[in-house]
Amino acid sequence: MRALFLIDGEHYPPVVLDAIQSVRESLGAEGVAAALLGGTEKLKEGTDYGLPLVTGADPVSAVGKALAAHEVEVVVDLSDEPVVGYRERMRIASLALRAGARYVGSDFEIRPPELRAVSTKPALAVVGTGKRVGKTAISGYLARLLAREGFDPGVVSMGRGGPPRPEVIEGHKMEVGSDYLLEALGRGAHAASDYYETAALSRVTTVGCRRCGGGLAGEPFVSNVLEGAKIANGLDTRVTIFDGSGAAIPPVEVERRVLVAGAHQDPEYIVGFLGAYRLLISDLLLLTMSEEPMAGEEKVGELLEAVREVKPELAVIPTVFRPRPVKEIEGLRVAYVSTAPPVVLDGLARHLETHYGCEVVATSGNLSDRKRLAADLDGMKGAEAYLTEIKAAAVDVVTRRGAAEGKMVVYCDNDPVGEGLDGELLRLAREAVAEK
Repeated sequence: MRALFLIDGEHYPPVVLDAIQSVRESLGAEGVAAALLGGTEKLKEGTDYGLPLVTGADPVSAVGKALAAHEVEVVVDLSDEPVVGYRERMRIASLALRAGARYVGSDFEIRPPELRAVSTKPALAVVGTGKRVGKTAISGYLARLLAREGFDPGVVSMGRGGPPRPEVIEGHKMEVGSDYLLEALGRGAHAASDYYETAALSRVTTVGCRRCGGGLAGEPFVSNVLEGAKIANGLDTRVTIFDGSGAAIPPVEVERRVLVAGAHQDPEYIVGFLGAYRLLISDLLLLTMSEEPMAGEEKVGELLEAVREVKPELAVIPTVFRPRPVKEIEGLRVAYVSTAPPVVLDGLARHLETHYGCEVVATSGNLSDRKRLAADLDGMKGAEAYLTEIKAAAVDVVTRRGAAEGKMVVYCDNDPVGEGLDGELLRLAREAVAEK
């Protein structure tokens, strides 16, 4: 097993040499190089570690140079404070995982997610840095864009509430209305799963899958996505979009990857920890919710700078979401139900009134909380129709309430808006097709 050893000058060279030999014997590892991360207190001029020695301006750059020059299977960290701390080690871990190598220390091991080459079609993945960053909305938008441009896409969607066996939904045959949701709910289906949302709103064939758990680097503990990918291979589609779940990554090799992060998130979850790994393996970053009050211009600018430090060449597009009803609502008095934070609901309501000619008489951001949503609906007087996202477990509360009250239920999508967005997404799709 080809190993890169990480060492520092705070340890006496004879101690380091003995440690390298010990690791060789215990791991069956053959050292191909050593990266000197820093420290000079105990480093003597002319010390020979018996391996090619790589140095850099700082610990992270030294590891990056070593990984670029040598193909390794495991990175063994024999360094310590004060040369490297927790933050540096997470960045080093991200570099090692991106290179396909395990990162091993005295009391830890982090391994890269196992991505299987099961898709026989050109494939793109949309992954996130957490829940509620708009990843599924981006996946749906990408599917609609590629369908409009003649790529004939299909989607494989994984979620925490997916079916025990992958389920195929032909979105182009689906009527977008509450009847199909009520019928699905009657069968006991989890009708608010991402694959229902994508199929209903994007009108493309969608394979619904499930997963449980997500590792530090995004690998699901258990999923049926590989089975779903094989089903997608037999569909009448030309390109497959794999939709991730939360911060979990579909365990499938793809040609191009879109990362979705919320500009309102703690920056550490985007550029720190193993968020850096997700940046390193992605081809485009979409920063959603890049507007006040979620994230002002200054915070977005700081995030852009931090991302460039991790991956300077990565294309980044700040975006915002705007609701788009799938049916005509002009002249109606509507109650708008969403998962959006309360601080943005008024702005979204004004957008609906300005662009779709309705009157928003009530709003709720509690679509993911059944008890609070039910209380909100009890207080929504004077609405002629409910306008709701197809999201979260409580969407059936709105759907059933509308049916019981004889009120129209109109479903609503969230379209991302960002400068150059369509061009970048189409570029990745063309590259994926050309590469496959």
